[in-house]
Amino acid sequence: MMKILVMYSSLTGNTAKVAAAIHTALPSGSVLAKITPQLDMRNYDLIFAGFWVDKGTADQAAKTALLGLQNKKVALFATLGAAPNTIHAQNCLQEAAALLHESNTLLGSYYCQGKIDPQLLERFKSLTADHPHALTPEATARHQAAATHPDAADLQAAGIFAKNILAKLL
Repeated sequence: MMKILVMYSSLTGNTAKVAAAIHTALPSGSVLAKITPQLDMRNYDLIFAGFWVDKGTADQAAKTALLGLQNKKVALFATLGAAPNTIHAQNCLQEAAALLHESNTLLGSYYCQGKIDPQLLERFKSLTADHPHALTPEATARHQAAATHPDAADLQAAGIFAKNILAKLL
């Protein structure tokens, strides 16, 4: 029987929700765990690795975990305030995938929009109008849209993603 781990790092709770949805879609006996330095990933055949995006890639805890994986089947999932169909969102997943050692097999990835950390939004208020993260009316509208995620449809899609990854292995 395949041993499956769903590990995640979450700042605002977005990634934790997605991780739980993925875990629910997997066979009984799959393990759900927050990424910590003590997390032992050696005995798993398949690892779903989730993170919140920080500076265009996986946050530091997830980055460390991803760099430590070898000879694993991996599926990545991420949350970010940007919409999933943006180039930025896709680049963030590519940057995280590039952290994986070449001995790993990347089976797929899932990106979910999520609410933005309120502390980060506060920092955006102090940015000048020419800064890419300035709080323009358009940016404020995007942040308000992001605040509604992950929603039920996002979590259902995460479960489908998990089932599709498993189907690749059967």
